[in-house]
Amino acid sequence: MSKRTTTTFRGWKVVGAGAVVQGLQSAFVMHSLGAYLVELEREYGWSKTALSGAFALNRAETALLGPAQGWLIDRFGPKAIVRAGAVAMAAGFVWFSQLQSLWQFYGAFFVMAVGSALCGMLTVTVAIVRWFERLRARALAFGGMGLAAGGVCVPLVVLSFSWFGWRATAAATGVGGAVVAWWLAKYLDGRPGDFGQEVDGGAKIVANGKTVRAEGVSDVHFTAKEAMRTRAFWTISFGHLSALFVVGAVMAHLQLYLTSERGYTLQQASLFAAALPLMQLAGMAVGGWLGDRINKRLIASVAMFGHAGGILLLAWAPNAFVVVLFVIFHGFAWGARGPLMQALRADYFGSSAFAAIMGVSSLIVMIGPIVGPLAAGWLADTTGSYVTGFVALAVLTSVGMLFFVITKPPALPERGDGLEREPRAGASSAERQVTG
Repeated sequence: MSKRTTTTFRGWKVVGAGAVVQGLQSAFVMHSLGAYLVELEREYGWSKTALSGAFALNRAETALLGPAQGWLIDRFGPKAIVRAGAVAMAAGFVWFSQLQSLWQFYGAFFVMAVGSALCGMLTVTVAIVRWFERLRARALAFGGMGLAAGGVCVPLVVLSFSWFGWRATAAATGVGGAVVAWWLAKYLDGRPGDFGQEVDGGAKIVANGKTVRAEGVSDVHFTAKEAMRTRAFWTISFGHLSALFVVGAVMAHLQLYLTSERGYTLQQASLFAAALPLMQLAGMAVGGWLGDRINKRLIASVAMFGHAGGILLLAWAPNAFVVVLFVIFHGFAWGARGPLMQALRADYFGSSAFAAIMGVSSLIVMIGPIVGPLAAGWLADTTGSYVTGFVALAVLTSVGMLFFVITKPPALPERGDGLEREPRAGASSAERQVTG
């Protein structure tokens, strides 16, 4: 591939496009699912366990797709994967808008989940990681802000239910979002070397007269097999999993819980759901700035207590003030921790095989948002209340903090000589072919 030179650092365009793509799938799938579940419960009377099964299916599908998706991203590039996901998401939403039975709900959501995963975090994160090292936490935080900003749109989606009905809303948002994602995908391919540019655009972080570089960063890039042989791969994965017990349960059940147990209307519940990503945005801004300057593991460890404490407040929320406290604790922790999960992996293992490493890790991580919603829904159906499930998830998440505490940068892989090392992150396609 010939080099294309440009004076403007392209990395921030990649971040911006990735933020919008993630925002679309966040607004129309991830955060709006809870509102759709309320409508389906009212119309069809399906149990909370059956409804939360769709969210678990989404997460299980993302996990199982992860290794193949990582390979596909490396083989065809993020642009092609996002465009394939856009087509699947549009098809799934159109089917969803016509469903009449539980099996059709699961089938449509399966297709939507495939599209959402292909357009989602793994693909966008791989595109961003290729362009940043010293500013990696900040770039991933900015890119992740799309996920949070999408959540702010939930009240608009719910308002559209009352104006046009949930079926028309699903069809329109699915097709419209797919068209925008298809167009923005053109910005996601390539590496700095392909455009005659440097990683980070040549920018550096300087503190006390010294250039700051994140803990564990080296010029050696691990393969997926090499990463899996390290303790850090497993401790980061299990720590990430532990956080998603609460994240998954909240995304699937918050609006069901507030409407069925606390007496709020769906429109009121959607405002709390929209407030969560606002706090997430604040957490991302702080976490992204701090993550390039201090130990990312420390930030992640503290954030775990925010997740656990937040859902404990929600479990016994006697009034709106306590629900707001939950929003602050959980939302800020989610925002501060989320982007650092990917930044930490890229720091420790490099970017050359990042898609494959993240794909394999997803098989572990996605246990959290599968088990969390199912456990919360089943316990709510069994006990008549969400309290027991929320408390159990808080305990699991608190224990998970220990995984980040014991995580250490991995030892470099033994390869015999330097010629076997992976090309650097900013290498162009031509350079990667030579060194590979």
